[in-house]
Amino acid sequence: MFDSHTHSFFSKDSRGSPELLCEAAIRKGLDGIIITDHVDYDFPGYTESSGIDFGAYLNYISRVSARYAPALKVLKGVEVGIQPHVVDRILNLVQSYTFDYVLASVHIIEGIDPYLGSYYQGKTKQQAYGRYLEEVLFAVERFPDFDAAGHFDYIIRYAPYPDRSMKYADHADLFDAIFKKLISTGRGLEVNTASYRKNNGGRAGGGSSAGGGCSAGFDINILKRYRELGGEIICLGSDSHGPDYVGYGFDEFVELLKESGFRYVAHFEGRRPVFEAI
Repeated sequence: MFDSHTHSFFSKDSRGSPELLCEAAIRKGLDGIIITDHVDYDFPGYTESSGIDFGAYLNYISRVSARYAPALKVLKGVEVGIQPHVVDRILNLVQSYTFDYVLASVHIIEGIDPYLGSYYQGKTKQQAYGRYLEEVLFAVERFPDFDAAGHFDYIIRYAPYPDRSMKYADHADLFDAIFKKLISTGRGLEVNTASYRKNNGGRAGGGSSAGGGCSAGFDINILKRYRELGGEIICLGSDSHGPDYVGYGFDEFVELLKESGFRYVAHFEGRRPVFEAI
């Protein structure tokens, strides 16, 4: 089992060294970890000078990988924040370095970070979530060089609605379009457990889920539909921004994956999926 989505102090919003992430992964009994620090061009409130030196970053991860082998496999990843006007810049970066894993995510909608709360003003939950999924669809259709789509339910984390859960039935057409594009291009879908942590607005409420713990707000129908359409590549990520939540909720979400018809989870090495039986 690999945690395919973690952040270290190379990301501007994170704390803790890659070594601390590795120690946490070993304590969790994981086989491997992918460090996926951020590149988010034109992120509100940050200048371009706050970005990562990716040459130094990848050299650092190589040293960490050598240090922890063979107890833990440490892989080189990046999480790219897709906005329509930065696609070409991100593509240039991804193609300039050698990564094991490129995770394509949406953090900003029309120049607004949902973390601030103003994004939701004047929007119903249907409108707010639907607009976010439209941006996810743009990312998977228009960004040509990634391996998996990250945290499709990121938008629920900071939502002000009494029931924050995201349901397949409310956005079936958008989910289907996203899934069909991923499947037809051989890319994967990330199940991101961070949205279901208590300190991230967890237990989003109202979802149909087999779990009664951290996964209680997750709509299993999303996974079932992805599988029904032919989806096979599923990656688990904690989105931990430090060592505390590495591998968070994986046992529960593995059970949801099994119930949804999956027999494997995947991680990427050298930009190719590697499958582990569950």
